[in-house]
Amino acid sequence: MFENTDYDSILQRMLDRVPDTIDKREGSIIYDALAPAAAELAKMYIDLQYSIDLVFVDTAVDEYLDRLCNQIGIYRNQATKAIKKGTFYNENEQLMDVELQSRFTCGETYWVAVEKISDGTYRMECETEGTIGNNITGKLIPVDYIQGLNYGELTELLIPGEDTETDESLRQRYMDRSNNIAFGGNIMDYIEETNAIEGVGATHVIPVWNGGGTVKLIILDSNFDKANEYLVNAVQNAICPDLTDTGIGIAPIGHKVTVTTVTETVINISSKITLSETGELTTVTQQIQQALETYFLNLRKTWEDNSSLIVRKSQIETTILSIEGVIDISETKLNNSDSNIEVSIENIPVLGEVDIYE
Repeated sequence: MFENTDYDSILQRMLDRVPDTIDKREGSIIYDALAPAAAELAKMYIDLQYSIDLVFVDTAVDEYLDRLCNQIGIYRNQATKAIKKGTFYNENEQLMDVELQSRFTCGETYWVAVEKISDGTYRMECETEGTIGNNITGKLIPVDYIQGLNYGELTELLIPGEDTETDESLRQRYMDRSNNIAFGGNIMDYIEETNAIEGVGATHVIPVWNGGGTVKLIILDSNFDKANEYLVNAVQNAICPDLTDTGIGIAPIGHKVTVTTVTETVINISSKITLSETGELTTVTQQIQQALETYFLNLRKTWEDNSSLIVRKSQIETTILSIEGVIDISETKLNNSDSNIEVSIENIPVLGEVDIYE
């Protein structure tokens, strides 16, 4: 809209309106008088274009995107805290109870005992929001003295913490809502409602899977990994507690909803590589391992939108070849096979052993 409103174009138009009998060269009085005004006008047009971008969903950002999404009932997912399992032992190496709301440190993070699971075992909530707590394990050190406590351990991840939703993710949810109307227990409704539950990252809906009125929900956690039993049970209780069809959960009246998670399909990879003169096998192998983990994660992120996932040999080789120091590759095998591996909807691929050799 404002293609011809840059500084040079505006200044030139202003100078064209000045009679040629007046000196208009750079440095002249009229030039120096018009140049600052042209700069301010150019800035005004830039701000105007930016303001226009903020009123359309495909270009809006931050709070302006929030306000547009809020108009149709979509709200940005805020950061959540990781929930992990903590166990506590006395001086005799026996499980012991601690008071709820007791605070502990693990590494550089603080954790609070928020719910008792069983004797000596608690749900521990990270005090810091976001994904920071997801991968932390180790000894729990009490902030205040707890009589009889020998040590505590932070172990299994129960509900992953999530960072504040990005503009890209929020914008995509707006587009999905606009293109696929969620209503009355249809597939999109189940996906939206289930993904909104804390800890859920993706959902597949299988309608009429075991007769009329039955629905199966297959979920991944927010790390796009297999959900643990704790999260599956939490989603089950939120959607359809006790498999009742009376509508006391999120599921509509008449729907019996079963919540499950996926089975992991382990993919072992072996490949022969040729290194450059500066390449070192141990270092390159570590980098390949990390790159392949990223590839598998990105593949799992597409799980919700596909009926199956295919681990492709060509993409594995491309990923390996992208590592600095690798100049050639051959003899790549996936689970000792030369073929791609297709994984059904009730499974997700996870990286197994990586054997890189020269």
